[in-house]
Parts: sequence; C-alpha cells; structure tokens
Amino acid sequence: MSGVEEQKRVMNFSLVASLVLLGVKVSGAVMTGSSAIYSDAAESVVHFLAVAFACWALRLSIKPADETHHFGHDKVSFLSAGFEGAMISSAAMLIFYEAVRQLLFGVEIRNLGFGLAVTSLAAGINLILGLSLVAVGKKSGSPLVRANGMHVLTDVWSSVAVLIGLGLYHATEWVWWDPVVAILVACNILRVGIRLIRESLGGLLDEADPLIENRVRELLDREVASMGLSYHNFRHRHSGRTHWVEFHLVFEDHLSVGEAHDQATRLEAMVADLLSPDGRVISHLEPRSCEHAQERWEGR
Repeated sequence: MSGVEEQKRVMNFSLVASLVLLGVKVSGAVMTGSSAIYSDAAESVVHFLAVAFACWALRLSIKPADETHHFGHDKVSFLSAGFEGAMISSAAMLIFYEAVRQLLFGVEIRNLGFGLAVTSLAAGINLILGLSLVAVGKKSGSPLVRANGMHVLTDVWSSVAVLIGLGLYHATEWVWWDPVVAILVACNILRVGIRLIRESLGGLLDEADPLIENRVRELLDREVASMGLSYHNFRHRHSGRTHWVEFHLVFEDHLSVGEAHDQATRLEAMVADLLSPDGRVISHLEPRSCEHAQERWEGR
C-alpha cells in the first residue's frame, strides 16, 4: 500500500470512528448529566468537524501541480493542522465554560455505571486510533495526519481524566470532582490546540526542520568534499508532503558546463534519495572566480 493510500485509509477510518464515538459520548452525557462527560462529548463534536476538514484537505494536498499552483497543493496540510488546533482550542473554551457554570449552579450526576462504561470504550478505541494516526503521520511526513492523531490522543487523555473524576465521585460522593476534572481536561486540550497552531504557522511560514536539515547538510558536506567542490546558500523547507532543497555548488573555472552539470545532477540525486519519496532538489552552478559575488535577488 502506498503512503498516500495508507493516509487515506487511516483518515477515513478516523472520520467514521469520530462519528460513532460522538454518538456514544453524547448519549453518555445525556444519560449521566456529568459535565466531565459533556466536556468529552463537546470535544468530540469539534473533533468530527476537524476530521471532516482534514479528509478534504488530504485529498487536495495530493493533487499534482497545475497551471495556477506550480508547487502543488500540499501546503494545505499545514492549514488543516492549524484549523484542527483552532477547533481544539475552541472546544477547550466550551468545556471550561460548562464546567464553571456547573460549579456555580450545581452538579447532578445520574447513571454513573453507564457513564463509566461509555467513557472506557471511547478511550480504548481512541488510543488505538490515535497511535496509528501518529505513526502513519510520522512515517509519511504528513503534518495533517499527525495533527489528527494528536487530536485523537487528547480525546484519550480527556476520557482518562473523566474516568478519574467519576471514580473519585463514586469513592467520595463529592460531586464537585466532576467539574474540577472537566476544567483540567480543558486546560490539557487547550495546550495541544496551541501547539498545533504553532506548528501550523511554522509550516505555512516555511520554518526549516532542523533534523532534516542536519541530515542533508551531513550528506552535502561529505559528498561535496569528496568531489573537491564547495557549496553555500543552502535552503530547505517542507511544504507538508514535499521537502524542497536549494544550494549553490562551486566548481573550478576550467570545468565545462557539461561536466559541472553531471556532478551537480549526481549530487542532487543523492539528496533526493535521502528525502525519498518526496524530495525536490535544485542546485545553482557557480565558477570559483564568482563564489563570493553577491546576487541581489538572493536576499541573503
């Protein structure tokens, strides 16, 4: 199965699972009246909308370049991750509001056993799904799939917190555990939402990935030295699925254009293989006598 097909499969499963769990959690909230379970259900409403947006974004991101999008469409992955982060943060604020409301006006919990069973089921399903999404997202380098996995894992922590809160209520009969736990859940969800927004902005603004950059630089340092060349003006960015690398290669003046081109092409292929399957590499050839000349268009 190709990387793209694997991403589609896990995202489609995530969409179906989020819809099913939404119904389960809403029924649990209605049956129990628990603000903690309500907070879990509210987060699931937001999660379903975010997954639906992410599924659309995934299909758009794999579209090839066209006449109006010369570099493809994969940067929509960062937009989707940012949208998911914003939705998570909105859910956190909604949960916080409901918990404070119950603290002020009172809490009444019913059908505790049903609530515990529903929340435990949701936590188990989300744990398996979330870990799968994060693994696929890391393997494919997709911020969209990884963000969705992180969102699902926040659901797990939310459910665990709800179980702890309901368990404390059952043990102590102190009803205020419920909204207190809901507030703690909201704080954790907000933390994850802000993190996703931060990562999304970094991608949209072409923030370099230091791990990938170090790997590429290590390869260039080794191979360029073995060829008796030098390089500068190295640049790297990640557009959501594709790694783009640019650098200037410096050759001796007596070398022919054909010879320099052959060496540059071989080096480009090495870098592209390192970033396989979605590496795009561009090198600029310079004679040694022009190595320190300043090109105004470079801007750095």
